Amino acid sequence: MNTRTALTAALAGLTLLASLGAAAHDPAYGQEKIRILQEQALNNVPGKTALMLTVDYAPGQATVPHMHQGAAMAYVLEGEITSRVNDGPAITYKAGESWYEPAGSQHPVSANASATQPAKLLVFMLKGAKDEVLTPLKQ
Repeated sequence: MNTRTALTAALAGLTLLASLGAAAHDPAYGQEKIRILQEQALNNVPGKTALMLTVDYAPGQATVPHMHQGAAMAYVLEGEITSRVNDGPAITYKAGESWYEPAGSQHPVSANASATQPAKLLVFMLKGAKDEVLTPLKQ
């Protein structure tokens, strides 16, 4: 192998390693497991629904940046979740911690904080009966 061929092979290898390293830090969007535990129309608040769901994140997974029409309360069941609501700071919550998202909030970050451990979130939401659980933000 001549010097030029060896240099080309080395640069190709470094480029591949650099791209793999970058991909390892990018969140995997849209692969989280969402399970609706209960959805109930509220007789005392016509047109509104209470919703309880879990979100399971594998290591490195995240929910696409989105908004909720309804108000949401989130509780970390296991692992650590990094969340950012509207223009606030990104905060990492540990198991047993929770946060609130006012109706109409943008949620640009909701992700497993770990690249090696799973995480699980319990969400309780009050929303319009016809509203989607989440609406992806325009990029």
